[in-house]
Amino acid sequence: MNEQGPDWDDYRYLLAVGRAGSLNGAAKRLGVSHPTVFRRINAIERKLGARLFERAREGYAATPAGEELLRIASELEERILDGERRLSGRDARPAGTLRVTTVEPILYGLLPPLLARFRREYPQIVLELTADNATRDLSRREADVALRPGGTPPDSLVGSRIAHLASAVYRPRAWRLREGADLSQLDWVVPDDSLSHTSLSRWARANGHHQRAVLRSNSLMTLRDAAAAGIGLAVLPCYMGDEHPRLARVGTPLPGVGADLWLLTHQDLRRTARVRVFLEAMRVGFAQWQDRLMGVAARD
Repeated sequence: MNEQGPDWDDYRYLLAVGRAGSLNGAAKRLGVSHPTVFRRINAIERKLGARLFERAREGYAATPAGEELLRIASELEERILDGERRLSGRDARPAGTLRVTTVEPILYGLLPPLLARFRREYPQIVLELTADNATRDLSRREADVALRPGGTPPDSLVGSRIAHLASAVYRPRAWRLREGADLSQLDWVVPDDSLSHTSLSRWARANGHHQRAVLRSNSLMTLRDAAAAGIGLAVLPCYMGDEHPRLARVGTPLPGVGADLWLLTHQDLRRTARVRVFLEAMRVGFAQWQDRLMGVAARD
């Protein structure tokens, strides 16, 4: 019988391998090396006297014993996370670290002036910002607040739709297009497959513009700059295209192409002081930009 207390860190490794299905995937999740995960799993199995994973060329699959331990580990993790959220929710002071997740165009195109104003009002709050296309799990405290373009959020999150981001086609300002020009015969810069879920990508594909693509990217900022450099046409959020001096809009905002912008947090954190004041600051800030975000005033 092993009388030594449990090493809770073991469960992080077990969950990472179980969720990733491979040592490489688990290593990436944990930020450690492949050999470290390999040694740790072998050590856990020796300590327990049970094989937890079947090794195969296609990856690691949990044995019945492994499945049972993974279920227990997952329940423990959820209870710990729930406790952390509830304790965080008792904080009454607008101070501490606030983790915010969003996508690149929102961070670089819209947030900086709002964040500067917020910091002047709440200097005791330290902001940690993540900007990428990955969806951070607020339930697992990967972030405290999310600014996400997209559809209706899951029920576990609370918040509001604070804006609609209209989109339109933009040409390099140096290009002169005749009225009624067939845009499908021109060069395009388009979102790559990682953005295939977006309405911008679906519209470009449905209208045949992917077939004329001369550049693809997972970054709307890159597509904007590529279009401005004269590489091709692009479909972009209006706030990105209208304000660029080397871009000109082609027509009006595209019907049905765009996204609602949601401001979200986990329900256990909504009364935390630093979360509450940040949500209010973002609601006020984005409310002042409705025309800009809807593409009402385009550059000639």
